[in-house]
Amino acid sequence: MKNIYLDNAATTKIDKRVLNKMMPYFETKYGNASSIHFLGQENDLEINACKKEIAKVINGEANNIVFTSSATEANNLIIKGVMRANKDKGKHFLISIIEHPCVLASARELLDEGFEFDYIPVDKNGVVILEELKNKIRPDTVLISVMTVNNEIGTIQPIVEIGKIAKSKNIFFHTDAVQSVPYLKIDIKKWQVDFLSLSGHKFYGPQGVGMAYVNKKIKIKPIIVGGGQEDGLRSGTYNMAGIVGFTEALKISYKERLEYIKKVKFLRNYFWKELNKKIKNIKLNGSLRDRTPNNLNIMFESIEGEAILIDLSLKGIYVSTGSACSAQNLKVSSVIKAIGVSDEYMNSNIRFTFGRYNNEMEVKYVIKKLIETVNRLRKFSSAKHS
Repeated sequence: MKNIYLDNAATTKIDKRVLNKMMPYFETKYGNASSIHFLGQENDLEINACKKEIAKVINGEANNIVFTSSATEANNLIIKGVMRANKDKGKHFLISIIEHPCVLASARELLDEGFEFDYIPVDKNGVVILEELKNKIRPDTVLISVMTVNNEIGTIQPIVEIGKIAKSKNIFFHTDAVQSVPYLKIDIKKWQVDFLSLSGHKFYGPQGVGMAYVNKKIKIKPIIVGGGQEDGLRSGTYNMAGIVGFTEALKISYKERLEYIKKVKFLRNYFWKELNKKIKNIKLNGSLRDRTPNNLNIMFESIEGEAILIDLSLKGIYVSTGSACSAQNLKVSSVIKAIGVSDEYMNSNIRFTFGRYNNEMEVKYVIKKLIETVNRLRKFSSAKHS
């Protein structure tokens, strides 16, 4: 058995129904949505229709939706744009210590412009410590940014509580919700978020399209300028096929949500139960309860995670060691550090993320091959240190 894909948190295979919806925008409906002729204006109307559909799903306002090339771009726009536009309010912001690399990098870049930020620590399960968040708020704090679900260990954050804290202090609130679809029902109003990021390829839509939800009552400075699209907040020719695909994938994800969650939860729980029976000295990063049902981040004592990944890849099984966006950087994960993993497990983690196109037969095969891999690598490790 070959090509078993258990890296669905990195990207998902596009749904054929989504691809079919996109195809006319490559072939016949290719007009530039900024053009004033019929072909262009027809697509401009379609963009507005897509925003209305998305707004229904996330309980937000259609005119606050800004299409981007990715969630990375959306996060950059929000973090940098909000801080730069609101210097009169303050120059301090807060981010959780386990944010996605694009949020961490955006924060560090702002240091060169005279801004300041503090990290919000997390507990051993990777959940933000609310008292620490409260203690780090300053009179000049402008923005709080906490991801909804951690991309590496699947931990779900107390977004509603954080939203309440932010609003009580008159602080803007952003959440990177990329890993939350469809596991959580996104609710802009209930969560009290001002800004939110999504990426189409995380829920069986196309790569190369994302979304920033932006409270337009709040000042924000664009990072891509030129054509003035999206009310000047994000210039550039609209990716029509991507936008249509993003919208269709989001709608399908929530329409089939309960069935999908039931399936991935079954596969994940079966996998974890069998591994615990058959492989010694493994540990789970994060809580099994307070995480999305597709995610397992497992530590294998005495083995490098990269060695497991490469060995499985040679067998046609595809997993990851953490964030796909930092896969070429083999340093210890900042997330794993933040939750206090002990030294003997520090570089040994593998992330398995289950999805729509996985099945029980595949999982059984992966268990069999993983046992072989772990046993072989542990023998090698013992010989190396004897």
